[in-house]
Amino acid sequence: MKFDKGLIAGSSTLLVLTLLESGDMYGYQMIEELSRRSNDAFQFQEGTLYPILHGLEKGKYLSGYQQQAPSGRMRKYYRLTRKGRELLAEKKAEWASFHRGVADVL
Repeated sequence: MKFDKGLIAGSSTLLVLTLLESGDMYGYQMIEELSRRSNDAFQFQEGTLYPILHGLEKGKYLSGYQQQAPSGRMRKYYRLTRKGRELLAEKKAEWASFHRGVADVL
């Protein structure tokens, strides 16, 4: 099922932060993991993911570092900062409240 772009935009930060809650990841890994965890419901493209990552990094919610992959290629990994963990907690609470409200209406 295709989701309204507004729904995706409104939840993308929560989804990205949640992925990084379990550990550091690089961009393509996040795209694959999000697809896997959502049973292919979420199919982020690089053009969707990287602006989110850059914004979160600029806001100091994430930090990035380079690491060499087994193939020899350098990859940029992202990790949650303390500020990012705080934002994640806020976003989870916001989502839970929103979900309850929608469920009550439906």
